Amino acid sequence: MGDFLILSRRDLRDMMRFADYVEAIGEGFQLLAEGRCASPVPTEIPVAHGTFHIKSGSLPRGPGYVAAKINGNFPTNRARYGLPTIQGAVFLADASNGRPLALIDSMEITLQRTGAATAVAARYLARPESTTATICGCGEQGGIQLTALGHVLKLRQAFAWDIDREVARAFAARIHNDIGIKVEPVERLDNAARLSDAIVTCTSAKEPFLGVEDVRAGTFIAAVGADNPAKSEIKPELMAKATVVVDVFAQAVFMGDLHHAIIAGAMTADRVHAELGQVMSGEKPGRRNADEITIFDSTGTGIQDVAAAARAYELARERGLGLRCDLA
Repeated sequence: MGDFLILSRRDLRDMMRFADYVEAIGEGFQLLAEGRCASPVPTEIPVAHGTFHIKSGSLPRGPGYVAAKINGNFPTNRARYGLPTIQGAVFLADASNGRPLALIDSMEITLQRTGAATAVAARYLARPESTTATICGCGEQGGIQLTALGHVLKLRQAFAWDIDREVARAFAARIHNDIGIKVEPVERLDNAARLSDAIVTCTSAKEPFLGVEDVRAGTFIAAVGADNPAKSEIKPELMAKATVVVDVFAQAVFMGDLHHAIIAGAMTADRVHAELGQVMSGEKPGRRNADEITIFDSTGTGIQDVAAAARAYELARERGLGLRCDLA
């Protein structure tokens, strides 16, 4: 059957640059817009203390790939067992014959591909002259989101907000050293948000907290945290006022902030401006003027996982990395 690769989180960190994820995810969204790959709506399996989420997708790159990612999300893990909240793996197969190719750590894939999608979206939806950002939610995803904005924008200052003030302070000190720009922890989100050109929400909130009154004209917002139907970060009225671009339409109406805005009656599905791949391909315009508020409703899709996993697999084979097994 040939070699089957096992790639750890360390393997991924050793070989994949953030730019590799951005390139891979951008290609995936464009191919999806062309109708050349699949990204089905995720499956959830509830269990006693958490939920398993399954996301899958296909990618017509090289011989063709199919991937399925299964993540366990257990919010009490750290307190109960000293384990991460989210753990899992991505299974990658050859789409032409079904041959298993790799099993890849999903924590790093999920972290990086989520940030990469924000970077791609900001390239088309943020004002190019943007210099100030606010990060809402100062966990690990908050760090990669600030990296993502800095990848495409010339940031000079950032604000860090979290419901836990100490977490925001620690995040600001750490990220300042990592990326070299001024990062200020704030207790009030509204003041920071109104000073910002770009805002990322990457929390686990189940009640929306960012509203029209918090956002000035011309702001770009990446709404990242609402990756299942129970989560919500953006108030429906703000969704209705903004130009909304989604990652995958069929998924965004099922989960994410668009889902909640539709349920609230604030907007209808036909008000969605475009999918990200349509903007990238030129089928739909990106930002149209300096004053519009743009929102990227990023629910996290299987196309991102298969695109990132395929790129990791190809790099690992080129460089002889990972643990090789014979499944015969």
